[in-house]
Amino acid sequence: MRGFYIGRYQPFHDGHRHMVEEIAGEVDELVLGIGSAGDSHTTRNPFTAGERVMMVTKAVEHLDVTTYVVPIEDLDRNSVWVSHVQSMTPRFDVAYSNNPLVVRLFEEAGVEVRGSPMFRRDVLEGTELRERMIHGHDWEELVPETVIDVIEEVDGVERIRRIAETDTNGEPPTDA
Repeated sequence: MRGFYIGRYQPFHDGHRHMVEEIAGEVDELVLGIGSAGDSHTTRNPFTAGERVMMVTKAVEHLDVTTYVVPIEDLDRNSVWVSHVQSMTPRFDVAYSNNPLVVRLFEEAGVEVRGSPMFRRDVLEGTELRERMIHGHDWEELVPETVIDVIEEVDGVERIRRIAETDTNGEPPTDA
């Protein structure tokens, strides 16, 4: 059986790792979708699709299942989103998500959906990690070592700090 799990992975963190490991115990192969693949260089989406492919690929290479990491660009038409995902990925039998919209869209398309296990959601969330990077707080303890290596390779902490700077009178920067 082949499963599908999508995330933005901005960055890929230990919560994602934990979910992927749990899912890997239920499937023979796993398709990991890199959501919002076209977005980068913003405080919400600082890393490129290619950088996230590196993060995810390296973080899951120890798993005993075949994994496929596939970038998926956003599509602003929810009614055809599942067919868009299916056109970009290897065929899969079951999708994993806790996102109500994603669950609904897959169910409407006739795809079996299973909830994905949450792990330390209070701190393991992309927004928290990005805030820690911006403000110089410890973030490394919340991501796999391989992800730290990728973020250092692309100078990702400096990137997100520069993106978060403002040239206005206290107003937050707008995404380009």
